[in-house]
Amino acid sequence: MIRGVRGATTVTADSNEEVLLETSRLVQEMAKANDVQPEDIASVIISTTTDITSAFPARAVRSLEGWTYVPVMCTHEMDVPNALEKCVRLLMHINTEKKQQDIEHIYLNHAVALRPDLVK
Repeated sequence: MIRGVRGATTVTADSNEEVLLETSRLVQEMAKANDVQPEDIASVIISTTTDITSAFPARAVRSLEGWTYVPVMCTHEMDVPNALEKCVRLLMHINTEKKQQDIEHIYLNHAVALRPDLVK
């Protein structure tokens, strides 16, 4: 069964270093919380708000040990008024036997405001 795991985080500044660091942290926490190994991942889609232009967050994923061949794609979020700023969102498609309700979605930094119902 393929399931989707959602995650999001924010950065304080649009800097290459911070975008890559926070994306890496998010991906690793998502994988750990759901007991996922790179070979269990079908694909990863990463979106950023339009105020993030300093780096491709996919670089952070590809640089993790064992993640070189995980298909990753970046895109921009819709530019909606009053939306959360400097936000990186991630959708990881994983092969798992877990039920939908057992998937742990991860929200970090100011992104916890996006889905407070899913934050543990």
